[in-house]
Amino acid sequence: MYIYDSAKKTKREFISQEKGKATLYVCGPTVYDDAHLGHAKSALVFDLLSRVLSANGYEVTYARNITDIDDKIIKKAHEANKSIKEITDFYTDAYHTEMSKLGVIRPNIEPKATESLEAMFELIEKLLHSNHAYKTSNGDIYFDTSSDSEYLKLSHRVQDESEKLQRVESLSEKKNSADFALWKSVHDDSVSFNSPFGKGRPGWHIECSAMIEKHLAKKEAKFAVDIHGGGADLLFPHHENEAAQTRCATSHALANYWMHNGFVNIDGEKMSKSLGNSFFLRDALKVYDGEVLRFYLLGTHYRANFNFNEEDLLNSKKRLDKIYRLKKRLFGLTHENQKTAFNDELLRTLSDDLNISASLALVDEMISVANEKLDTDAKAKEFKKETLSNLAYIEKVLGFGVKNSYEYFQQGVDEETKAKINSLIVQRSEAKKAKDFATSDAIRDEILAYGVNIMDTAQGTFWEKI
Repeated sequence: MYIYDSAKKTKREFISQEKGKATLYVCGPTVYDDAHLGHAKSALVFDLLSRVLSANGYEVTYARNITDIDDKIIKKAHEANKSIKEITDFYTDAYHTEMSKLGVIRPNIEPKATESLEAMFELIEKLLHSNHAYKTSNGDIYFDTSSDSEYLKLSHRVQDESEKLQRVESLSEKKNSADFALWKSVHDDSVSFNSPFGKGRPGWHIECSAMIEKHLAKKEAKFAVDIHGGGADLLFPHHENEAAQTRCATSHALANYWMHNGFVNIDGEKMSKSLGNSFFLRDALKVYDGEVLRFYLLGTHYRANFNFNEEDLLNSKKRLDKIYRLKKRLFGLTHENQKTAFNDELLRTLSDDLNISASLALVDEMISVANEKLDTDAKAKEFKKETLSNLAYIEKVLGFGVKNSYEYFQQGVDEETKAKINSLIVQRSEAKKAKDFATSDAIRDEILAYGVNIMDTAQGTFWEKI
């Protein structure tokens, strides 16, 4: 398996520190507002990575944090006249619900900042004792970037001498302009936490380093985790500062591999009015099924910037439809999953830095070949079993094709209408059992009037939107 390492700026073979096991840490949301499409893209990318690692035989320990201490959260709580916990619980639950609709599997570990304060205190104390951090007269604690000879090597940024020597206003007492807060002291009645350094709040960067040390790192290991991931916007300063903290406070580097997904942009000219040019995931989910969004957002390589527009989304859905049409042709058949040449080839392409374009091309080819074969030999029993195994593997590794194939084609029908149709189907079945065919036919016509087709199968009666 090969991964593009953002720090090394090259594709590297993935070799985990512990044979057969892989550790992955990804920066999660700050829960003060609804998740946007950028959050969705990042969650989907690393969900796919976790699935591909598992398919390659790794036992994956995946952690993604929840930032529930932040000035933006405090501001939101004040504006809404609610407690911090009410705000963070509401948006954390909303995030989980929306990610679930996208088919994102919950990480093994999901630490919150409020539950990780002791780990932060321990890391800050180590940095103070090793002279990599200093305390100002008002109680703030800063990381001294000049004490770390490797600072900026992750992001490959360059500071000139004037920038290195530049002092910010004297009241801040920062030694260097690049120094960042580990602990922000609080001297009023605003939200604060007790600590060995006095009342205050942690800086943002210390959170992830502390969580990784608490949940994933092993003291004897060269790296705290195998892979650290997040959006491209986090490379600097967040990941640069995380790496510096961990490097200076512990005996290991933070991560062996760094992965960053591209930005999501909105094309306002092509965005549908139905979404109102909204960047929020919740609004997209009101219009489109979560799996349709998953297929679309994963449809371009994770490192590329993504331009979201409805025209491309609808074209992407047509490609997903093909998976479900093939699945529908095999509906009701049972099989035991078997290893196939297609499965091996799909994993090979995904193992090449999540090469989604090559992977989806393979899926398209498999669907085309399968349909041609089934058109000429409808009874090809062994071929059907092989195709079902291929579809099951697509579902497992890519997360596509997870629904009942008939229910998938019910998209665009509101829940109230669905309930009416399903009730009529039950009534029709009862009429048929009673051999009341006149009533059964009348109910069938009533169902068809909703603009749907009905299919009687050995597994029951199903319907889909025309």
